[in-house]
Amino acid sequence: MPHPYQLLPAALLLLPALLLADDYREEREQMVEQTIAARGVTHAATLEAMRQVPRHHFVRPEHQGRAYGDHPIPIGHGQTISQPYIVAYMTELIAPEEGHRVLEIGTGSGYQAAILAAILPEVYTMEIIPELADWGAANLRRSGYHHVAVKQGDGYYGWPEKGPFNGIVVTAAAGSIPAPLVEQLADGGRMVIPVGSPFQTQMLMLVERDGESITTRSLMPVRFVPFTRSEEP
Repeated sequence: MPHPYQLLPAALLLLPALLLADDYREEREQMVEQTIAARGVTHAATLEAMRQVPRHHFVRPEHQGRAYGDHPIPIGHGQTISQPYIVAYMTELIAPEEGHRVLEIGTGSGYQAAILAAILPEVYTMEIIPELADWGAANLRRSGYHHVAVKQGDGYYGWPEKGPFNGIVVTAAAGSIPAPLVEQLADGGRMVIPVGSPFQTQMLMLVERDGESITTRSLMPVRFVPFTRSEEP
């Protein structure tokens, strides 16, 4: 019988020892079983990443005791870290697998990027707020995710020189689906993005590319912070 770690994606095997021995492993297991898997997330690599990534490293110190509850947590600058179920669901939707290249828009604390990096060897993330870009990058480094590239800038335009991307995860609500991000989807690629008015219920959308054909599908109502732009059109 193979050792259980032999069944995991290669990137998961790179987790530093400090992540495998902490005080919150039981809380993460409960989060996965009682909150995420119980609500229908089945993607094995996503579930394992949610078990391994230390969410308490990606919240402010005063909120560490709340890190594994299924709710968003403020991280400053009017932004939040999304609830664990939404992070897992959005990750599952882009169906990450070995060899994929992904882009996240809205680094925030770095947690969504860390989940992606626990599955994939090549992750790119963008954050428009300089202080959060620096903090998110620092959180990723100290948690061992050195293969995540963080760029401070307007995520509306994506990161074309690093594309095309097999998956794009947008963690802020846009008024419409940004055309530059659609253009950066690889053939067969998927983008998940909340679309709607700020501070109201939005719709989580799945965008898929099949050659030159682009399809969109509405999935579920959500509430995200607004998609911040460096200059509004």
